[in-house]
Formats: sequence, C-alpha cells, structure tokens
Amino acid sequence: MNSSPAAVRAFAAELAGRGVVAGLRPLQALLAIPSLLFVAALTAMLLRPPDNNLFPYDRVAFVLLVLTVIGRAMVLRQSLRLFTPATWPIAGLLALGLASALSQPYEAESWSLLAAKFIVPYTLFHLAGLVFEDEAQQRWFEAFALVALAYLSFTAIAFLAGAKSLIWPGFILDESVGYHADRARGPFLQAVANGVSLNLLGLLALHSFRRGRLRGPAAVALLASLPVAILATMTRAVWLSFTGSVGTLLFHSPNQLLRRVCLGLAVVGIAGLLLALSFADLRGVLADRLEERSPVEFREAVYQAGWAAFLERPITGWGMNQMPTELARQISGYHGQEFYPHNTYLELLVEHGIVGLALYVWLTVEMFRLGRGRIVPEIDSDGFLGGQFRALWPILLAVYLVNGVFVVMNYQFVNGLLFTLAGMLAAQKRRAEEIERRRLGAEGRDTA
Repeated sequence: MNSSPAAVRAFAAELAGRGVVAGLRPLQALLAIPSLLFVAALTAMLLRPPDNNLFPYDRVAFVLLVLTVIGRAMVLRQSLRLFTPATWPIAGLLALGLASALSQPYEAESWSLLAAKFIVPYTLFHLAGLVFEDEAQQRWFEAFALVALAYLSFTAIAFLAGAKSLIWPGFILDESVGYHADRARGPFLQAVANGVSLNLLGLLALHSFRRGRLRGPAAVALLASLPVAILATMTRAVWLSFTGSVGTLLFHSPNQLLRRVCLGLAVVGIAGLLLALSFADLRGVLADRLEERSPVEFREAVYQAGWAAFLERPITGWGMNQMPTELARQISGYHGQEFYPHNTYLELLVEHGIVGLALYVWLTVEMFRLGRGRIVPEIDSDGFLGGQFRALWPILLAVYLVNGVFVVMNYQFVNGLLFTLAGMLAAQKRRAEEIERRRLGAEGRDTA
C-alpha cells in the first residue's frame, strides 16, 4: 500500500466522498417518493396522542415534508407558483391567527391550535399540488384514505361491540382526556371529529369503488362497515350529515352503480340500527341520544354567551384561544372556568370578529369553485380527480361545513385531509387552465 502523503490524501478524499454519498441516499429516497412521505405525515397526525409532553413526531414529519417538497422542487426546477384565488383568504386568516398569538403571552395550547387550524392545513393545501401531480402519485393518497377508513371503522365497531382489547392506540379508551369516552371517538378523542373523518373517507371509498380501485370482498367489507361505524359514534350531527351525503348520491348521482351502492349502504344502516335495537343496553343508549335535551339547552346558552362576547368586540374579536374564557364570563346558568363553543363559525366571530368570518366565507366560496371548470383531455378525465370527483367535491365540503356547526374544526387530521384534497384540485385546475391557454394561443397563431 502506498503511504505517501498524496496517496493518503487521495484515500481520505475517497472515504469522505463515499460518506457524503451514503449520507445523501436517505435524502435522495425522500426526494424520490414525496407522496409516501406526505401520507406518512398524515398518518402521524391521525395517531398523535393528546399528551403535549410526548415527542411531537407529527410536527417533525410535517417539517420534514415541507423541507423535502421544497428541496425536490428546487432540484427538479418545478414551478413554485403556489398562489391560487384561495391563497388570499388563507393568508388573511393565517395573518389574523399569527398576530393574535404573538400579541398574547406564550401558551403552548394557542400555538398548537394555530398550527392545527391554519398553519398545517393551509401548508398542505399548497404542497399537495407539488406532490400529487399525476395519477400514479394520487394513488398513494387514495390507498392511504382506504386504509385510514378501514382502521377508523374497525376501531368504531370494536368499541360498539365492547371489544376494547382490539382498540389501538390505548389512549382512545382513556376517560381522563378528550370528550365522549362513552362513544366511538377514535384517536381524535371527539365523536363528531371521528364521524366527520369516517364520512369524508367513506365518500372517497365510494369514489374508489366506482373507479374500480376498490373491489371484491374488501370493497364489500369496507363499505358495509361504514354505516355501522357511523352509528357507533352515537352523535346526531354525524348521523344527519352521513344520511344527507348518502341520500344526495342516492337520488342525484349520475352514476347508476354508485346509486346502487348507496342504496346498499342505506339498507345496511337500517339493518344495523334494527340489530342494535335488539340489544337492551344499545337500545337504551340510542334512545338517550335521541331524546337528550341537555346538550341542546347547553348549546343555546353557549351561543347566547358567544353572541354577547362578539357584540363587545365585533370587528377584531378577542383573539386566538380566548373564547373559552369569554364564554365563562358571559354565560349564565352554568358554572365553570372555561366553556367551549362547539361551533366553528361562532368561534371565528368571537375570536377574530367580522373580519375573520368574512375571510372564512371567502375561502369557502373559493373552495367550492375548485370543483368547477372543464377537464382537458391531457388530464385523465376518469382519474382520481376526474369529472366524477368534481361532482363529489361539493358533498365533501358540505359534510365538513355542516359538522362545523356542531364542533370547532381544530382537528389537525380532519383539516389536513380536506385541504390536501383542495390543494390537489387547485393544482389540477391551474394545469388545465395553462394547457387551455397554450392551446388557444396555438390556434390563434395557426389562424393568423
């Protein structure tokens, strides 16, 4: 072996080069499969325990996703034209939330809510178009949605059947955290949030079934379990929104196969209800949920207190995460240090005033508009985001918005799921418009 200084330096340089290459391989792998990293981040958000003292792996996954997607865009020289008409109300809401959080003494809960309600979903909205560019990438998201639905449905049915040993993670059964420990609340620790997720993912599963991506015994088992899982949430708002979404497809879908499946879901749901009523304990629970008036009376008191707080500061509101305290100051007939609004729109009014609600209405209008516009042949018209999905999009939005009347949508996974779909649609619409402009330009030159 040559031990001259030049040979030693060459050997050291070679080792260093190999080390750099070995170190970059994980980064190279991440750049090659951003869609897998994206669904991994969503999975981390779905299964995040409520304990703030635990390692925040969902935040780590989110930051890693952001850095990877931006790095990949730079390497591939992708266009970072992320702005859409929906970006402006998004920027306004985010600015309001940031200004409010920065103006208050530091509270981990306020910043966590800011991330779950604004930062994470709005970032996913703009990243989704860069990640899920084509049908091959979108299949990763579609597969994730089906797996997530299977998990949530299994967990809900296991809870309904009393098979609690089958429920994972264990914090779902912890009665000291979250709400509705007597219902199928899933990892969200809130029955309405679980029901919204089941409903949204169930609609995506119906879309996959229509396209032939979900079929066979797996399709039958997954779709048949959905009405039972919805029933297990024991939440009237969830029952109402699910019935509405399935009923809309049953009577208004242009696809005959989808109408038949929705009819089957209705039959399974009715059969599941009749079966539940045959058990005395379940019959009692269902009767109590249907007849219970105390939540309605409490909500009326909360709404009155929230409206009074809004009238005191109608323009700018009280600030991020201040509504529970303001409700406690305004409410009458109930005692407690904090109360929660259980209404997304009332919370916006109280915490961010008319400005915040106006921005949210603007954003909602732009979200509905994402489903409009013709599909050009260059983009697969029967792909995941094809014409049939455009028809499904208003129903997905309606499920989210209707349930926002009964719960504050501060659930990171629920928001991330919806805004990921919106971001994919926005990017597809932008590409379709660019293709159409190029086509019109070419036709104009040929005419000249």
